[in-house]
Amino acid sequence: MKRILTATVLACALLAGAPSLAFAQATVAPGQATPAAGSPSAMVLSNSTRILSTLESRRAEFNKNRAALSDFITTEFNQVFDRDYAARLVLGTHGRGASDADVKLFADALTGSLMQRYGSALLDFNTRLQVRIKSETPLRGGAIVKVSSEFLRQGGEPIPVDYLLRKNGAQWKVFDVMVEGVSFVQTFRNQFDTPLNQKSIAQVAADIKAGKLQAQASGN
Repeated sequence: MKRILTATVLACALLAGAPSLAFAQATVAPGQATPAAGSPSAMVLSNSTRILSTLESRRAEFNKNRAALSDFITTEFNQVFDRDYAARLVLGTHGRGASDADVKLFADALTGSLMQRYGSALLDFNTRLQVRIKSETPLRGGAIVKVSSEFLRQGGEPIPVDYLLRKNGAQWKVFDVMVEGVSFVQTFRNQFDTPLNQKSIAQVAADIKAGKLQAQASGN
């Protein structure tokens, strides 16, 4: 059950999601103001409303057609997540001097692996969840913003989920997610460090795409 819950939270988090349906409403922490329109916190909540509402209304369809689910999740992920910037962070020192084309290959492979591994958890796990926005903190002079939240579940302790966002053009986009303090970027940087020491970025991306390597979150 813990593994399934973690996979669900990770999948929601990677979509910049926070369940905000009639049965899973988003709230703000006591004493916190309602997120301003256009703010990173408001973006997290508005995206989650659209994503999770669609998942719920199309649940029967997606259960029968996992390809359609994958297409939907990947499209949403691409809209809210700064994939190439996150990929460069995951690559770390291996990405220094790397071409945009190689970074995109790695980002595409990593995204595909994540969506395949965790996407179905959004339909397979039916426990009611709520999310509470706790705070929004500007970092690096406001170039980066940290949105801190909690996933609330019946009969269990709250699960802290933090998002790091930066401006990509005129839009705020997520580039890292921390579930229970564990960073998405750091987890996968550690995981792929050894393969990247042994092979080129393009070769590692090909291995991920072929299923020889899988993006695996800690504890799953």
